[in-house]
Amino acid sequence: MKKDIHPGYHKISVVCACGNEVETGSVNSEMRVEICSACHPFFTGKQKLIDTAGRVEKFLKKYGKTLAK
Repeated sequence: MKKDIHPGYHKISVVCACGNEVETGSVNSEMRVEICSACHPFFTGKQKLIDTAGRVEKFLKKYGKTLAK
């Protein structure tokens, strides 16, 4: 390997928008993310549905009978 061509690899703290911090290694000096495993609906089991102008009800009215099978 050639010397002095690779970026430095060091420990950093990745900060999520929810406030959770995870320590990892990276070539970046800092990282900020919008969503992490502590607040992602897949990992928490809490899904947030945002209904815009009754779209959820409209969908269930149209396809609700086929989903119940």
